[in-house]
Amino acid sequence: MNLEQQIIQDIKASMLSKNSLKLEVCRSIKSAIILAKSEKGFTEMTKEKEIEILQKLYKQRKESYSIYVKQKRLDLAEQENSQARIISTYLPEPYTLHELEVLITDLIQELGLFSKKDMGSLMKTTMQRVKGRADGKTISAILSKKLK
Repeated sequence: MNLEQQIIQDIKASMLSKNSLKLEVCRSIKSAIILAKSEKGFTEMTKEKEIEILQKLYKQRKESYSIYVKQKRLDLAEQENSQARIISTYLPEPYTLHELEVLITDLIQELGLFSKKDMGSLMKTTMQRVKGRADGKTISAILSKKLK
């Protein structure tokens, strides 16, 4: 079952259970999917595109959460955090920090790139390998630590 079908089922279930928070999140995901489908040059909804949409929505919620916390608007911050938690249930299981470090170390050895100037190409390759299971900020921090 693809993401869109899953979201439609979850919208129905949320309506029946009167879960307004999950309903709101599912509708925003469905809206993002429809928007992506209407973009120029769209051919088909791949698993990678679905993950990309979910990551974008997740990142938006987390950024909003941070802003609301800084502004001491804890009611709104909690709302954004709750939405982010629901969105994360649709994302693939993220790598642990240890798994990510091992994967990056193996990739560095495999490609033979050991200097800081190679960080861009390593970053690109790593992001393609992890496909939504780790964020760029964490990968960048690990690469900075490992490269000389």
